[in-house]
Amino acid sequence: MSEATLTIDPAFTVGDVDPRLFGSFVEHLGRCVYTGIYEPDHPAAGADGFRRDVLALVRELGVTTVRYPGGNFVSGHRWEDGVGPERRARLDPAWRSIEPNTFGLGEFMAWTRAAGVAPMMAVNLGTRGLREALDLLEYANHPSGTALSDLRRAHGAAEPYDIRLWCLGNEMDGPWQLGERTAEEYGRLAVRTARAMRMIDPDLELVACGSSGAAMPTFGAWEATVLSHAYEEVDHLSLHAYYEPLDGDVASFLASGALMESQIEDAAATCDHVRALTRSKKRVNLSFDEWNVWYMTRSRAAAQEPWRHAPRLLEDHYDVTDAVVVGSLLIALLRHADRVRMACQAQLVNVIAPIRTEPGGPAWRQTTFHPFAQASRHGRGRVLRVEPRSPVYECAAGEVPLLHATAVQGRDGTVTLFAVNRSRDEPLDLAAGVRALGDARVLEHTVLADADPAARNTAADPARVRPRPAHGAAVDAGTLRATLPPVSWNVIRLGR
Repeated sequence: MSEATLTIDPAFTVGDVDPRLFGSFVEHLGRCVYTGIYEPDHPAAGADGFRRDVLALVRELGVTTVRYPGGNFVSGHRWEDGVGPERRARLDPAWRSIEPNTFGLGEFMAWTRAAGVAPMMAVNLGTRGLREALDLLEYANHPSGTALSDLRRAHGAAEPYDIRLWCLGNEMDGPWQLGERTAEEYGRLAVRTARAMRMIDPDLELVACGSSGAAMPTFGAWEATVLSHAYEEVDHLSLHAYYEPLDGDVASFLASGALMESQIEDAAATCDHVRALTRSKKRVNLSFDEWNVWYMTRSRAAAQEPWRHAPRLLEDHYDVTDAVVVGSLLIALLRHADRVRMACQAQLVNVIAPIRTEPGGPAWRQTTFHPFAQASRHGRGRVLRVEPRSPVYECAAGEVPLLHATAVQGRDGTVTLFAVNRSRDEPLDLAAGVRALGDARVLEHTVLADADPAARNTAADPARVRPRPAHGAAVDAGTLRATLPPVSWNVIRLGR
């Protein structure tokens, strides 16, 4: 059996966790909105049409911020179609769907209040631009006395929505994006839009589009060019990444967290390079506002489907291995909490999501629900710098440690160790030095693993895969010892 070691000492920290690290994403894509969060005819729906069973799971998941309305959808979206008593149905070329706009801005803001989450609004800089962004901001945030703010009031929202966080477009470097732009074009548009929005409200937080992924040929150069224009006007740079076991390469798939860490470090370095070049006194942080496991290669056939309302798109059915990878991605985000101030798992319901529903039927937790919920619950506080040492293995991603881990100290002094064993066939013995925690003991050790790493949850068996109590973890003579099963997500809580 292999052994890994690390040291937990509150004197060595990464930074405080911004609660917005535990964000999610609602896009008008497939069944995320319709028959996902919104289904007026469902037995569990309230008068507002929101599914109460889904709302309960969203609260349990611990989501803090929700990005809306896209995603690729936003680059063809006209926000005016989704407000007021008369809604306009439109074609959505991004997902080859018919969008009725029954659920729009007002419904989304009411849903965020019901769910207890903060909105993260994206503006259309693909087929629209600065004028439309200002109109949306005025409609949403200005109290009254103007045409658009009074229109919102006439639509039933007397108080402004007061949306503080705005994304300046989405994946503008992608050839799949309506209104794709070069880095120069987007950089100039982003800075003009940011300046104009701040003339209305100088205290907004603004997110500029980074490139659509580390595999894009312009990754790094795109970020540098965009920030050369917009550095002083934006607060965050976006990152996006999705992972899947390409060609059945599960070993490399389990190393996805290492790839995410590399992408974060490269993007942060680019931000700091532009900061040095411009002699800026501010620091642009990172918003990893799309991340998840997505079996993208399965999704390509949907592109030629007939035009339909709320088609079943991207409804990946996640297993134990997927959940362990999601846990590893959460560890990667926490390990960089000093720079990644926000993140959004894409998406919330049905579409590559931790929550699944059936129209008129049940809602249930996918396997990936559990690592996110546990990280959100126990990952608030200050990230401690741990440097695990463990055996490594070779894969297409390079030489990767079997152990991926981080630790977070809560305000009550409790320390939670999040740990993934990437080995597919061997348990991993962990020896963690915890003398700096005094007389701390193990309060709890839960593990998500299964003899069948392909095990899944279903509507008929929604609790097949879940975190279960583990036994044997203990602190002795200043050392925490525990055994991590193969392909496992572990949460070990330490306190007095």
